[in-house]
Amino acid sequence: MIPIRVGAAVLNQTALDWDGNRDNILGAIKDAKARKVSILCLPELCVSGYGCEDAFHSPSVHRTALEMLDEIAPATKGMVVAVGLPVFFQNAVFNAACLLVNGKIVGFTAKQNLAGEGIHYEPRFFKPWPAGVQGRLKHGRSEYPIGDLYYDCGGVKIGFEICEDAWVSSRPGSQLALKGVDIILNPSASHFAFDKHEIRKRFVAEGSRAFGVSYIYANLLGNEAGRVIYDGGAIVASLGKVVASGSRFSFADRELTSAVIDVEMTRMNQARTASFKPNLKEAPESCVHAVFKFPNLPLERLDDAEPKEADWEKSDRFKEEEFARSVSLALYDYMRKSHSRGFVVSLSGGVDSAAVAMLIHLMIAFGVRQLGVNGFYRKLGSLKKPKPLDQKAPELSVARELLTCVYQATKNSSQTTSNAARVLAEGIGAEFHRFDVDPLVTQYRATIEESIGRKLTWETDDIALQNIQARVRAPGVWMLANLKGALLVSTSNRSEAAVGYATMDGDTSGGLSPVAGIDKNFLRQWLGWMETEGPDGVAAYPFLSLVNRQAPTAELRPKASKQTDEEDLMPYDVLDEIERAAIRDKLDPSEIMNLLRRKYPEREIAQLEFWIRRFFNLWCRNQWKRERYAPSFHVDDENLDPKTWCRFPILSGGFARELAQLRGRLKGKVS
Repeated sequence: MIPIRVGAAVLNQTALDWDGNRDNILGAIKDAKARKVSILCLPELCVSGYGCEDAFHSPSVHRTALEMLDEIAPATKGMVVAVGLPVFFQNAVFNAACLLVNGKIVGFTAKQNLAGEGIHYEPRFFKPWPAGVQGRLKHGRSEYPIGDLYYDCGGVKIGFEICEDAWVSSRPGSQLALKGVDIILNPSASHFAFDKHEIRKRFVAEGSRAFGVSYIYANLLGNEAGRVIYDGGAIVASLGKVVASGSRFSFADRELTSAVIDVEMTRMNQARTASFKPNLKEAPESCVHAVFKFPNLPLERLDDAEPKEADWEKSDRFKEEEFARSVSLALYDYMRKSHSRGFVVSLSGGVDSAAVAMLIHLMIAFGVRQLGVNGFYRKLGSLKKPKPLDQKAPELSVARELLTCVYQATKNSSQTTSNAARVLAEGIGAEFHRFDVDPLVTQYRATIEESIGRKLTWETDDIALQNIQARVRAPGVWMLANLKGALLVSTSNRSEAAVGYATMDGDTSGGLSPVAGIDKNFLRQWLGWMETEGPDGVAAYPFLSLVNRQAPTAELRPKASKQTDEEDLMPYDVLDEIERAAIRDKLDPSEIMNLLRRKYPEREIAQLEFWIRRFFNLWCRNQWKRERYAPSFHVDDENLDPKTWCRFPILSGGFARELAQLRGRLKGKVS
């Protein structure tokens, strides 16, 4: 046996926070030393942060990254550590992993495959390194190898696949296997999306099997730069089996996952596998040698590698759990990294604002339970924990300090939504206010009527009269947010964003829009689950029945009109079906009609056509609104955020030809 203890650390980094990132890296190295880890993999670009955007083009960023590397290297005495950073070489920037051995820089392996789809824009910042090519990087008074490299450390061969390298068909691991590599390290910055972690586990396990190696995967953690959430989830696999895995969505700064792997066993497997043959034509400079002696491990230390899987990850409501845990962690990081002193929510008593308030409550509940009240506030920096503190339910005391909810009534508001908002706020411990904004509406209306010389009526001025009610609600909550130094949270959802069913500078007001990437149907489903079950380890919230039993409504028209969202738009399930078909799948109106006729055979064709036409008309008119939404969190790989996923022209032809063709086909005029 040749047993080696290996480790993967997940880190909660911040873009361009040099000292904070360095300290987190040094903390992970210290943790690994305490656990007798010999080989440690840290995440992709963990020195600078992954989300630096165009700052990667700044020369000072490259210089500082190398300065940080010099400060980190001495701490790796007695270890082999992989650290991710941007590197400037021959007039190009590369996404690289530096291998530090026994306190010294040994070399830089550069990423060969760049992520350029969806939220990723790596080709804008970096160049892909060509396979089979090496160079020499000058740093200080020394030169180091850079490029397509692997390393021989005391007779153990180590190679790299850097994040996207493992997601492509021609993985670098296949060439590393031909060179007899024993261990592959994968420093990653793999964003969270629903169900994505299962895919990661498969490619890590399959890579270890196919390449006959031990495979170590390390990811980022938390909300690093604003929009993207990283779930952590370190993985160690060997010969096709996951032997250790770390937790996800931790509120800690870092977490270490370790396991003992047997190099001799992987080598014997390669010897039995006919596809692994010595690469006799290998260029000698592709292998970098480093003197290193691995410690002898006592046999009793070899049996502690077991995958960790939380109970909630095995539940049949996995998606609801992932949503609760990902967004709550993202909210905590956003609050502390933006130096805000809590949140303000305009709580309407409806689904969207209720979901936002509950997510902030879960942020407190999960954070306090993981870190304790002292640890929770220590990470917040300048904020002081509340006194006195309710020892039986500390999250309620914390919520009183960090969450302010405001119900803003007009004469069109109902007692039902007012009660729902008040009971919800009381149930989660939030500070609650009720504003009567109807006098403001009346004053604005009178001012306009006097100016234009006529009365405004619902028959002729419907949209204007609705929108003013939404807009007068913004200044008051902004003022509260300013007074508290808190973050005003917008409550618009993805279904509304698709068709522009939101008032700009009204319900879209805020510095953050946590549910803008989530469709209305899922939010309703999630709140129903929160009412009856709730996340693992957290009680259900029966008071949400006051929200869940209502039909979604903006409450902006007179009560006699019995306004509902679905009457204004279309059924939300139909809206979501059309949106995914049109925007995600890029189907035209006629193709969507065929899909809807199969999905909803009971619906009249004329009604389906009306909804399709309405969707495309509203989608095209309202791109400008989507451009102005506050930053939102990316939680699934099909959202509408034009800054991270779905780009569409603000001005367009509006699908006029395609909609005319649909009408013609339905009338039998087009074959």
